[in-house]
Amino acid sequence: MNPASARPARTVAASAASPAGSAAPGPGRRLRLIVVLGALSAFGPLSLDMYLPALPALAGDLGVRDADVQLTLTACLLGLALGQLVAGPLSDRRGRRGPLLVGLAGYVAASALCAVAPDAEVLTAARLLQGLAGAAGIVISRAVVRDLYDGVEAARFFSLLMLVNGLAPILAPVVGSQLLRFADWRAVFAVLAAVGAALLAAAALALPESLPAERRSGGGLPRTVRSFGGLLADRRFMGYAVGAGCAFAAMFAYISGSSFVLQQVYGLDAQQFSLVFGGNALGLVLLGQLNARLLRSRSPEVMLRAGLAVSASGGAGLLLAVVAGLGLWAVCGSLLLVVAAVGLVMPNSTALALSGRDDAGTASALLGLLQFALGGLAAPLVGLGGSGSALAMAVVIAGFAAAAVLVHALWLPRPAAASL
Repeated sequence: MNPASARPARTVAASAASPAGSAAPGPGRRLRLIVVLGALSAFGPLSLDMYLPALPALAGDLGVRDADVQLTLTACLLGLALGQLVAGPLSDRRGRRGPLLVGLAGYVAASALCAVAPDAEVLTAARLLQGLAGAAGIVISRAVVRDLYDGVEAARFFSLLMLVNGLAPILAPVVGSQLLRFADWRAVFAVLAAVGAALLAAAALALPESLPAERRSGGGLPRTVRSFGGLLADRRFMGYAVGAGCAFAAMFAYISGSSFVLQQVYGLDAQQFSLVFGGNALGLVLLGQLNARLLRSRSPEVMLRAGLAVSASGGAGLLLAVVAGLGLWAVCGSLLLVVAAVGLVMPNSTALALSGRDDAGTASALLGLLQFALGGLAAPLVGLGGSGSALAMAVVIAGFAAAAVLVHALWLPRPAAASL
């Protein structure tokens, strides 16, 4: 087991300090970090959400089934998961900046390849590469936060990042739907290439190295394997990671299925769908900012439990709305609860899982892998129901939301889970 995982849990009061060897950034640099790291951590929604309004048209253009198009989502998600396994441990050994800049450059190239893909097979392969490269932004942004903050301060900073990266799921489908008014789905990937290039420039200019040489790990692959083994054996880390992964899978079931369900089952057009999707993402942002405020008087554990309860309530309500035929508004209201709850679940579960760990890149990688792997499992399950019914999406969302509550209740040891 990694030595960091054997440390006693820190108290909430003690956890507000920055990790040893790191100086907390001043207000000006803190604002730059929030903007840049928030944008980098948004590679998931940027890569997945912008072309959601185009999925039905893309299937027709390439002459494939809806399930084949959803496979491009799964490929990107798989890349986002596996790429973190490389970028995270590498950043523990080499520092944060180098692996990040290489990943961003790869993302630009892969996005350009998506834009010129001649068929679904090439598009799926390019999406996998896009995810592998974009994973560097997600995993390293979390590791940078852990380099600079711990405990409650880390949870609050992760909530502030949602103010930035939460704009991605709001704006991405809106931008995608507007692009479809003037161009086809290929323009979406051209825009993603341009976004990647802008983030590459921003990271190169505004993101300093946060992991000094004396704090970097050595030992290469054997040490990385031992670190992963220690994390897998750490019940506390795995409880938070798997629980958060289930909540993320519920949201990804919504991401992969909502464009078909809301447009083809409930009759929304691409513009209306983008508004509903953006409204749900706004709920996520607002709960994330509420979380940052409430953490001044409540622990991350309490806020995490509240988020899991909201998510499970939304999942149950969605299943009831679909089975009982309660209509569009009941479906949209339940989906809002499921998505907004992520604003409570993800910042607190991430801070709790990474608290006290020196191997932040490796731990962040495994945390991300579990989230995206479970999300990748959810997407094809939703697709099995076809495009003419909302039931499959409702069952998958409700099931994963309930599983997140059960994992948290049954897996995490007590009373350690109540402290940070």
